[in-house]
Amino acid sequence: MNTRLLSWLILLALVLTWGSSFILIKKGLLYFDPITVGSLRVVITFLFLLPLALMRIRRHDLKSLGWLALAGFVGNLIPAFLFAKAQTGIDSATAGMLNSLTPLFTMVVGFLVFGIRVKSIQVIGVLIGLAGAIGLIRISGGNSFTFNIYYAAFVVAATILYAINVNLIKAKLSHIDSLSITSIAFFMAGLPALVILLLFSDFKTIVTETTDWHIGLAYLTVLAVVGTGLAMIAFNKLIKMTSPVFASSVTYMMPLVALMWGVVDGEHFNLEYILWIAMIIGGVLLVNQNRKPRLTAKVPTEKGPA
Repeated sequence: MNTRLLSWLILLALVLTWGSSFILIKKGLLYFDPITVGSLRVVITFLFLLPLALMRIRRHDLKSLGWLALAGFVGNLIPAFLFAKAQTGIDSATAGMLNSLTPLFTMVVGFLVFGIRVKSIQVIGVLIGLAGAIGLIRISGGNSFTFNIYYAAFVVAATILYAINVNLIKAKLSHIDSLSITSIAFFMAGLPALVILLLFSDFKTIVTETTDWHIGLAYLTVLAVVGTGLAMIAFNKLIKMTSPVFASSVTYMMPLVALMWGVVDGEHFNLEYILWIAMIIGGVLLVNQNRKPRLTAKVPTEKGPA
């Protein structure tokens, strides 16, 4: 299949999958606390990908395993807890819309950390996108701005970590196949997540004292296997096929899917959302305008595996 066509097909599949993940987090939070939701999401994905990880982990040197461990923590473990915490204070549609900031931060991180040059129009795009995010935070959730911004900050922090992760994969792990990146990263993240689940969450209490916890577990299993495990394999493939910013562009259309599920689930919709969503998406489009990334001397030249 033509590489360009395949890239867009993967992007569309990720939009539908990840756009639906926020409502699954919301449903999981009806049965579990945020720490349990975050840790279960990672642990279930870890168990799902464990056979692949065990088959592939010995193929890689310690340096590559170190980068994979960092990718597991930054791109998977920490964001799982941040999104779960955020959705205790803002609705799933708002979380999905704020996730659109990922490409903006991908560009910023690429410039500041990885030496990717930035054009003035991209800087303008960042400012417009951030203005849209601030406006969206202000009107979302039906609460005070201070309340909203507290919980929205968890989503913003997660998008920054996602931005670091996609640049990291492109710069340091491009020599490793997508299955290895995903399975080994979750292997590294899954072990501490399991410790957190067993020792620091309310999971055992909920299981012993409630009767409908399995419903929440079903939501989180779908989220972990389809929305995290399989989707991350496809996403890592997309990063390797294209560029970090193109791959993170999956968040362009995710807000529409998240918003649709939010309305279906009875969440409040404000027409003013459209203005702020348009500003976020417009800013992201400007960031990607005629972008030809070039690496400066900040990225060291290495022989063999990075």
